[in-house]
Amino acid sequence: MNEEITLADPQERFQDFLKSAKYRKRISQMAINESKSLVIDFDDLLSADSELARIILEKPDEYLEHANKAAYEQLKIEEPEYAEQLEDEKVIVRLRGLPETTKLRILGSAQIGKLVMVEGIIVRATPVRPIVTMAVFKCKRCGTPNAIIQSGPFLRAPFQCSDPACSSKGPFDFVQEDSKFIDSQNIRIQERPEDLPPGQLPRWLNIELVSRDLVDLARPGDHVNVVGIVRAAAPTMPRIGKLRTFRLHLDANHIDVKSKEPETVSISPEEEKQILDLAKDPWIHRKIIRSIAPSIYGYEHIKEAIAYLLFGGVAKNLADITIRGEMNVLLVGDPGTAKSQLLQYVGRIAPRGLYTSGRGTTAAGLTAAVLREKGGGMTLEAGALVLADKGVACIDEIDKMRPEDRVAIHEAMEQHTVSVAKGGIVATLNARTAILAAANPALGRYDPYRNVAENITLPVTILSRFDLIFVLKDLPDKEADTKMSEHILELHRGGAVQAETQISPDLLRKYVSYAKNVSPVLSREAMQRLRDFYLMMRTSGTEGAPIAITPRQLESLVRLAEARARVALRKEVTAEDAEAAITIMRRSLEEVGVDMTSHSIDIDTIMTGKPKSLRDKLKVVLDTIFAMERETGIVEKKSLLEELQTKHGVSQVEAERLLNQLLKEGTIYSPRDGFLKKT
Repeated sequence: MNEEITLADPQERFQDFLKSAKYRKRISQMAINESKSLVIDFDDLLSADSELARIILEKPDEYLEHANKAAYEQLKIEEPEYAEQLEDEKVIVRLRGLPETTKLRILGSAQIGKLVMVEGIIVRATPVRPIVTMAVFKCKRCGTPNAIIQSGPFLRAPFQCSDPACSSKGPFDFVQEDSKFIDSQNIRIQERPEDLPPGQLPRWLNIELVSRDLVDLARPGDHVNVVGIVRAAAPTMPRIGKLRTFRLHLDANHIDVKSKEPETVSISPEEEKQILDLAKDPWIHRKIIRSIAPSIYGYEHIKEAIAYLLFGGVAKNLADITIRGEMNVLLVGDPGTAKSQLLQYVGRIAPRGLYTSGRGTTAAGLTAAVLREKGGGMTLEAGALVLADKGVACIDEIDKMRPEDRVAIHEAMEQHTVSVAKGGIVATLNARTAILAAANPALGRYDPYRNVAENITLPVTILSRFDLIFVLKDLPDKEADTKMSEHILELHRGGAVQAETQISPDLLRKYVSYAKNVSPVLSREAMQRLRDFYLMMRTSGTEGAPIAITPRQLESLVRLAEARARVALRKEVTAEDAEAAITIMRRSLEEVGVDMTSHSIDIDTIMTGKPKSLRDKLKVVLDTIFAMERETGIVEKKSLLEELQTKHGVSQVEAERLLNQLLKEGTIYSPRDGFLKKT
């Protein structure tokens, strides 16, 4: 079969194919854009000449050369003036979209020399470097220039001078001005997290890009489809020679950057119709909430928050600042309340979801690592938050992370960027990621008599960046426990989840992607509701009362309302959406933003870790210490406790607790036993 195809004139067959109206137009555009490359859709070639398409996959080196010549001949017919300008008389044909994708896992010896298409995420990219294609050497004896076409990794000098009169074997000088260079770059792609078989390490492949129109097309974190020829090269060991084990890499012919936007999940017309029909359902919010982790019983409000997190609000790019649209949600809960299950489910359902656990996560792994290359120099490798750009990062056991690693996510949570300044690389990468985190209480179980900052070992700097914080308490309740036990036992018996799952996970992912194209705008009524709620919470108390809410929560309310409108694919945020956002925000504030002594909502429990009532008492203690110190120089603990009890009505037990806190924070110290002094 191959013999017959080889005999027919492939260049003519390519030229016949390029005479179609579509490609004549593309060739004319090359002259306008001053481009040297012509992109051919493989499907067109397959339908026009299937034999040619088949053999180009088998023998790409030979047949791409025929295609390049045919494209140049056709360019001479369409745009003769531009064809004459091309100095090396060469047009490069690039093939886009092969019929099937080869998985990185199965790439091996069978594919060497074949044309394949692979897909993955770019994890690193080297700087663009010029590579010499034709080197000119000047003979030092007679001055004759010698042009040598270069291939392989090393620069080759001529064997002898090309002038017959001289024919000397050197020495030669490399003439940079007359030599020809081309841009080159190396990238590394890795399997997408969703394609990984369980328990396997992701495979990676190095790809060589050579040409101005291929380099710098994609950056770390981008999803790409690469068409190229599989090559194998033997590494060289110093003083030993080449090794018998070869390494595979890809010579890229075409790169297709599948846009970073999650909306590139391919949706068929039938699925689009299904999505639009679902959006018309008045109970769509309830359907979506019930379709999130249906095997987990209860937690309606948490599933509602997760639904809003998946859909997200609308980001606002203003002239001076950017306001994030993605939401961050924290779940704090007793052991065995299915936090990890919820997180893993969201990691699977989100269009770009990544799941990671606190203990095995470092700052570089979350943000970006700076690695030293073999040939010297540094490269940047994208971490989890950069790879989950425009998606959801699920961080389990965030309280178990080392404090120095946890600091790395501060910037990503509010500014949505990751900044790196290491080893001479100064860069800011996008990390527009919604974060869903889970933490266990510090004492094993959530203590209802302590505020949230004392219950979790997380710094307030991170707590204040979460839009919603929920507490999952495991409290005995006969009725709820009966239903829960029946649900769990039914699952174990092999019974499927009840028919409540209205939307399949696959369709839900596509629904989320589709909804991200909608950018809802606040209606007047919605603005009025949100403003009224905000002002009511701000002025809920008298002068000096605790602050119940800050502008950060107002922004969160807007994001929640926009996300709820997105769920129903609405262009406008209605008053109903605003009410739902207020309800879920109030629930979160009542669970965590409550001062445990006065039982009033006080946002400072999240923002500063100390409710106003505690700050007031600490102020009383400190003022008393300062006053006594002015008189005696050093304060006796015994007389201080008596003073606090008689003058300010602070009981001895409470005074001891407050003093311990001040000692722990370093505001006061004890020079010797039974005495105190301010620092």
